[in-house]
This record gives sequence, C-alpha cells and structure tokens, in this order.
Amino acid sequence: MHTGRTVFSQLFELMPNYEFAKCVERYNGNWHTREFSCLDQFLAMAYAQLTGCVSLRQIETCLAAMQPKLYHSGFRAAILRSTLADANERRDWHIYFDLAQALIRIARPLYSADSFGAELDQTTYALDSTTVELCLSLFPWAHYQHDHGAVKLHTLIDLRGNIPCWIYVSDGKLADVTALDELVPEPGAFYIMDRGYIDFARLAVFTTNLSYFVIRARRNLVYSRRAYRPVNHATGLRSDQTITLRGHKSAKRYPCPLRYVSYYDSEYHRKLIFLTNNFLLDALKIPQIYKCRWQVELFFRWIKQHLRITAFFGTSWNAVKSQIWIAISVYVLIAIAKKHFAINRSMYEIQQILSISLFEQVPIYQVLTSNFPQPETTRSCKQLSFLDL
Repeated sequence: MHTGRTVFSQLFELMPNYEFAKCVERYNGNWHTREFSCLDQFLAMAYAQLTGCVSLRQIETCLAAMQPKLYHSGFRAAILRSTLADANERRDWHIYFDLAQALIRIARPLYSADSFGAELDQTTYALDSTTVELCLSLFPWAHYQHDHGAVKLHTLIDLRGNIPCWIYVSDGKLADVTALDELVPEPGAFYIMDRGYIDFARLAVFTTNLSYFVIRARRNLVYSRRAYRPVNHATGLRSDQTITLRGHKSAKRYPCPLRYVSYYDSEYHRKLIFLTNNFLLDALKIPQIYKCRWQVELFFRWIKQHLRITAFFGTSWNAVKSQIWIAISVYVLIAIAKKHFAINRSMYEIQQILSISLFEQVPIYQVLTSNFPQPETTRSCKQLSFLDL
C-alpha cells in the first residue's frame, strides 16, 4: 500500500511556491506573524473550497480531526477559527490575486491547443459578469439596492480551457460596460460580449488596439449601409453588410465602419444582429463565435455551485476579495492538475473526487482515474458458496 504523501500535498505541489513566496514578500503578508503564515491561511481556505465547508468552525473542526496528517500536507500551524478570521480580515488580498495570476500563466499554455467549438486561430475571450448577493447589514459597503447588497464579478475567460484571465470585483451597482475601462485589449484577440457592453466610445478602444469584438446589436441602432455581401440563406444568415453609424453621438464616438451580420436562429425562432470590426472572417463564423460566449455562463455556474463564493468567511472588503481570489486559484489549480496528470474527467468530477480523498495517502493519479489494483478473491476449498447449498 502507498504510504507516501497525501493527495492534498500532491495537488498543491503543482502550485508555484517560489511565486507565492514573492507575492507574500511583496505585500509583507507574514509581517508580525509568529506561526500562522500566509501559506497556512491559503491551504486552510483552499481546503474549504475543495470540501465545501460553510463556516470557519467547520474548517477548524475538520482539520483538527486530520491533525496527524496536516504537517505532511503542508500545514505548519494549528488552524483556529479566530486566527483564520483575523488573517482574512487583515492580510492583503493582493497576495492571492497575484498568486492567481501566476497560476493562470501556467494554465493557459496547457490549453492553447484545445478547441472551443469554433475553428479560430486567434485567442478568443468571452466577457460577462455575475452578481453575488450579500446581506446589507453584514456587508454595509456592498451597495446594490436599498434592501440588500451584492458584489459583481466582471470576468474575462479564455475559451480554450475556460481559464479566467481577468476578473474585476466591484460592488453590485457598477454597470457592466464601465468594467471595460479596466480592461486592456490584447492585439489580434477576439472579445465576445452581449448587448450590455455596447458603448461605442469604449468599443473604439478595441479597434485602436488592433483587437476584434463580436457583440449583439440593439434594436434601435441607426446606421447607413455602405456595402452588401451575398449570403447563403440556408445556413441561417440573412445579411452581411458594411455600415456606418448615423446617430449624432454614436457616429462621433465610433467613426469607423462596422460589419453588420443578421442571423436567424431556427432553434429558438429569433433573429439576431451582430456587430464586429472584423471584415475577414466568413459571415457564418460570427454567430458561431458568439454562441461560444455561453461558456462564461457555465463558468459562473460552476464556481457558484462547487466553490465557496456565495457564502463568505469574513465581512470586510479584504476578506471577500481574498476568498474570491483563493477560489479562483483553486479552480485554476484543478485545471492544471487535469492537464498535468492527463485526467480524462470533467472539472466537476475531479473536484468531487478530491473533496473526499484529500488526506488519503495514495497517488493522486490513481485517485482521479480510479485505477486501483483489484484484490484477488480466493475462497477456501472447504467453504461452500451460497449457490452450493
């Protein structure tokens, strides 16, 4: 029987410890700390993410039950709920933000060759936001509506691997389109967005940075047609035009030509209008690319159902951001493990298996593939079976 390291330690061996140490040093995370380091805080919070703990007391109780195995799993201090609560409140959330960025830089090349449903060579991102509602009496800084609060996660994911590349955490009142001010477009990349991000002054920034966008148009769009290209109506396409904006403000904010693609969705019996600043792609590629935007919604559903971002272990802005970025780090770490160990399972299956086997002392590959040797069943020749009676 394997008596080596725990599954927990094997999983977190994939974390770049040198980068994490630099993050801690950059923000003086261990300043005036005797025993409970930033690494202990991260491992305890990551354990909560993987196992679905709902409170600091549950984290403390469950880890105390595994006390003999904690040292060999990377823990160096006792996990007490009061100590963990203080760390979440006081230690700079940027430590875990920078760690998540380091993990993202490792994960993205692992998925660079994966397909995402549209044959496109360029890097393709989907941009959207999700709202996590909070109790306004506990989180008075999270202004949303008069009777309750919320935080909003503005998220950009790489569709190859569904890796979150950029997340901007704001209060619930911030409009989706305002988050574009924090985003620096990557030249040559495609950005897929819904109608909530239509602001022609901000979309002009994508064109200036030589990046492309695909976005749904609003019904009241005022434009002039400059060119028309024939389309095959059997594919669902209705028109492919080059247009210029005619609205007084919109024409001034976006003076360049746009591509206007009309498509009829026979599955849901609706007409969709897309705007893009790319004139080289085949017209049918535009609705196909936009359809892939749904993957960001699946990402939001996954982290809300399987990670702890809808219930928080602290009430300060720092504690909430720390927990969100630790959750993102755990998600990306699972994605790295999936590729590193060549696991042919979904992210959901991997997370569920890890949740019940973190402190097992077996090879992690065996756990994730269920590749355990089956014991031989031998029966004494003197023993009758049930069927022999």
